[in-house]
Amino acid sequence: MPVVTTTQPAGTPQGAVIAGSQAIHFGNAVSWLLAFIVFVAGSIASAVTNNVYLVIAGAILAVIIVASIQIAKAWERAVVLRLGRFQRLTGPGLFAIIPAIDSVAAWIDQRVQTSTFTAEQTLTRDTVPVDVDAVLFWVVWDAKKAALEVASYRDAIGWASQTALRDIIGTTNLADLLSNRQTIDANLQQAIDQRTTPWGITVQSVEIRDIKIPENLQDSMSRQAQAERERQARVILGDAERQIAESFQLAAKGYADNPIALHLRAMNMLYEGLKERGAMIVVPSTAVETMGLGAITGLAALGSSPWAPAAKPPGDTGAGQPSEPTAPAGSAPPAKPSADAAASVAGVIGG
Repeated sequence: MPVVTTTQPAGTPQGAVIAGSQAIHFGNAVSWLLAFIVFVAGSIASAVTNNVYLVIAGAILAVIIVASIQIAKAWERAVVLRLGRFQRLTGPGLFAIIPAIDSVAAWIDQRVQTSTFTAEQTLTRDTVPVDVDAVLFWVVWDAKKAALEVASYRDAIGWASQTALRDIIGTTNLADLLSNRQTIDANLQQAIDQRTTPWGITVQSVEIRDIKIPENLQDSMSRQAQAERERQARVILGDAERQIAESFQLAAKGYADNPIALHLRAMNMLYEGLKERGAMIVVPSTAVETMGLGAITGLAALGSSPWAPAAKPPGDTGAGQPSEPTAPAGSAPPAKPSADAAASVAGVIGG
């Protein structure tokens, strides 16, 4: 069974594989067992008949059995050449070849394979250098084409994938490359599949694993994203203010012809603000007059002022008592508040 061993010498470009010399390996468990039985039978026959040629014939037949009986695994297909020409595609299971005439040119693995490939420092359509890592899932559907149409289909798939990835990156903007990965994966799969189909290989899927961009560009994109979020927040806030203004406009139309409803609404707002302990509400004097609270609050303010006349106790005739508080010596007496001042004081209500 011919097996190609590959080596990669120093200085070989990444992804390239150089084929080394072929080494022929013989035998498997079944062939060695049959060869042993034949050799033992020849030795016994030679001992019984006293003929040494039977031992030689048994040894030659054992070597032929070891070289001719081959086994292909369940996922393998063997490409058999006869005198250099394609003879058949066989496997899986047990099969036989003619030594020195037939040869197994290749063992094709028909399971799903994975290959990783990269594109380093590749410029996008908007001239941004990026590093892209991707993984490729592919399978050989025609073992004959994979063995005869291309020298090393694994290397060809690697180079074709890398070239297609670079082409896709060169025709795509950075924003599309970062946001539309599914579309990029589909386009990349189609491009690679067109190149590998003549080799009997189909690409099942391509997935981009990572996209690396320069650090300074990452900082710029981060600031841009932050500015965009702030802009959206201000737009949302402005839209909310517009909706609130429209709601107030509709409410004003409803209160225009119904002053009682407006009065009740104002009283309710005042109550809601005053029921919290330690709260203070500054109310315009026009609003106080509209609600009819000016006289009441003005009297309350005058009653709590230091110059308001004190109530006389019962039985007191008031003799000898001053009718008004006197100012300290050397100072002018305080002026009595007017009605307008009382109304302005009523504008501040403390809860």
